[in-house]
Amino acid sequence: MEQRRQLVFFKNYFRDFFDPLDEKLKDKIDQVLFMIRIADRIPGKFFKHLTGSDGLFEIRVEYQSNIYRIFCCFDEGNLVVLFNGFQKKSQKTPKKEIEKALRIKSEYFELKHKSK
Repeated sequence: MEQRRQLVFFKNYFRDFFDPLDEKLKDKIDQVLFMIRIADRIPGKFFKHLTGSDGLFEIRVEYQSNIYRIFCCFDEGNLVVLFNGFQKKSQKTPKKEIEKALRIKSEYFELKHKSK
């Protein structure tokens, strides 16, 4: 299987979300991340652009009737940069989680441009 996309974990934001999770949930998230790496087209069930969010996407994972979201964006085409994650407990994605992801995204691009 050929890798279509590369995943990058920016700082420890994703790890801070991922590390304390139960092993079976981690396995499920790993499966979804693997599919994102190799799929020609990522099914909308697992990956969605957030409307009005300036290029922010969410990776969607369902496990034991719980819903988890991991924010990310694209950089340089097929590079997917992972940010923060959270367990979704309501219909709408919490505004504070979106704002946090947008701050992390800005931080990522600021650091990238400073390093050039």
